[in-house]
Amino acid sequence: MNDARERILDATLRLIGEKGLGAVTNRSVATAADVSLGTLTYHFGSQAALLRESLNRFVDAEIDRITAIVMTLADSGLAPDQAADEVQKAIVNFAYGPEQVANLELHLHASRDASVREAAQRSVDAYDRLAKAVLLGLGIPNAERYAPTVVSLMYGLAVRRLATGDTNATGTADALRLLLRGALTDAEPSLISKQDPRFS
Repeated sequence: MNDARERILDATLRLIGEKGLGAVTNRSVATAADVSLGTLTYHFGSQAALLRESLNRFVDAEIDRITAIVMTLADSGLAPDQAADEVQKAIVNFAYGPEQVANLELHLHASRDASVREAAQRSVDAYDRLAKAVLLGLGIPNAERYAPTVVSLMYGLAVRRLATGDTNATGTADALRLLLRGALTDAEPSLISKQDPRFS
């Protein structure tokens, strides 16, 4: 990716995360990215294109990061109960920066701006696929059915963390365990019992 283009996208995400969408003007982004206005408009002919590509950039980085976590979990042979703890640890280890705030803001903005909606949908679809892969790796039946619920849970917990300043991802593992138990119980009630080592 072109270095100037990369700086512009990074600067846009930082501005949204630190000051909100209202702070995103051509001049403010160009200044933050240390590029000329002409360079900015060369790469992005409209604000919609700038916002859309900024969200895509964040999502691509997130997909790479989460895929690495998925691969680690898949190779570890962890039981669902243990995997929930590992997911919480991974979230704690992730930097709580303005980019994460920007990601959530852009998803909300997509509800008002159809030009950004495709990028938001791509983001959600990517997270659904990753959640499905994790669930399949953990032996959860009907993984495709439960993946959107896992993604919604993680989005909701992200909003809660950011709103409260909680950097410990408190309750994430417990919430995931509850969801996984429900998925297993729904598939076959006999799978969950006091003797089941996955949830002992």
